[in-house]
Amino acid sequence: MTIGASDAPAGTQLDALYRDHHGWLQGWLRKRLGDRERAADLAQDTFLRLLVTRRMPELSEGRRYLAQIARNLVIDQWRRQRIEQAYLDTLAALPEPETPSLETHAMIIETLLQIDAMLDAMPSKVREAFMLAQFEGLGYAEIAERLQVSVSSVQKYMIRAIAACYQVLYAE
Repeated sequence: MTIGASDAPAGTQLDALYRDHHGWLQGWLRKRLGDRERAADLAQDTFLRLLVTRRMPELSEGRRYLAQIARNLVIDQWRRQRIEQAYLDTLAALPEPETPSLETHAMIIETLLQIDAMLDAMPSKVREAFMLAQFEGLGYAEIAERLQVSVSSVQKYMIRAIAACYQVLYAE
């Protein structure tokens, strides 16, 4: 339900939701994360997400709705940690003079996260075709054979993948 769809003002709805479920949500996150501080941060981020999106759940769906938002935030955080760790492992293998500045480091992490989100949003066949072309250097016929689809399907997949790349690069 969106803000304004209820008789209660949005601030009142959010206040009631926070008051009624914040403690429960923080405990729920603490059990899953094993870290009191991260649980507190993610509980706050969950309510912040509600505030920003301006979407309020039905009263009977409050906990389920909050848990879903929190679960998505945890997944996003794990994904970010995995990407950062892979990047740090790569950096550790570089000689000292080639280590990027902190600003460059932050820009690279942000770019990697955008690429990860872009790939994650693609349908599986589109993502697979794109990755086979980009990382294995396969041509469309080889990709079609590997995916057991027609070459014209691969062409369509690649158009969708390139459009997604364009969106990330130029739509923001």
